[in-house]
Amino acid sequence: MIKESVMSLNVGFIGLGIMGAPMALNLIKAGHQVFLNTRSQINKELLEAGGIACSSPKEVASKADIIITMVPNTKDVELVLFNDNGVASGLSAGKLVIDMSSISPIETKQFAQKIESLGSDYLDAPVSGGEVGAKAGTLSIMVGGKESSFNRAKPLFDVMGKNITLVGHYGAGQTAKVANQIIVALNIEACAEALLFAAKAGADPAKVREALMGGFASSKILEVHAQRMIERTFNPGFRVELHQKDLSIALDTAKQLGLSLPNTSTAQELFNSCSAHGGAGLDHSSMIKALEFMANYEIKA
Repeated sequence: MIKESVMSLNVGFIGLGIMGAPMALNLIKAGHQVFLNTRSQINKELLEAGGIACSSPKEVASKADIIITMVPNTKDVELVLFNDNGVASGLSAGKLVIDMSSISPIETKQFAQKIESLGSDYLDAPVSGGEVGAKAGTLSIMVGGKESSFNRAKPLFDVMGKNITLVGHYGAGQTAKVANQIIVALNIEACAEALLFAAKAGADPAKVREALMGGFASSKILEVHAQRMIERTFNPGFRVELHQKDLSIALDTAKQLGLSLPNTSTAQELFNSCSAHGGAGLDHSSMIKALEFMANYEIKA
């Protein structure tokens, strides 16, 4: 169902990949004027729906009052914001930049300070919910920044998500997202181990999953990702290489904080194994393939 907006806003959206394209489309369908830019070709559906193509992030920033970025990693955000034709070069006082990518909390704080120095406001607002949530407009959105900026962006967040939380100041949204990615990775690993164990022990993994869905082991990961493992459908909703990036941020930040994250390290090694065997572009539920490789056994539905 399309969520109707209270009033039309001029919005820029930069980064139109698996997540960004449906998020931008929902904003267009809600009645906002959306200026679009991405490093590849803009999805035809976005243009037909009323999106306006722009040649650069600078052009987007010059035309929009609120500019959203949704790109793969920290370096990409830095380039989109601060390169010669970047967002910063098109900003004027009073605009709002919202980064919805999943990147380093530490560098996020630096980006926010630079944008603030130009007279604009900043929010970090990474999301969880994958492609399914992006299309349905049901993403969880974790936000860091000023409350006034959060309130200004809330009508847009309401179109893209349903669980929207102002976690704290700059970087707090990214910190929450890193925590989310730790939990998701470890849950994927737990489901993979459980299904592999069940199958090798002679039980039907599909029936085991069905039974577990009614108890304390039930989770969104068991519902969605375990089903992908059983059906062997690893087309990406969220790619292994992106989850690797997020866990690298978790482990790097933990090192700076003097923390040990042993199970996060194990999950990262399993993702590394998937990538080493050519699976970097597969869905992160394909982590089970790394365990199957070690066991020399593949689960069968």
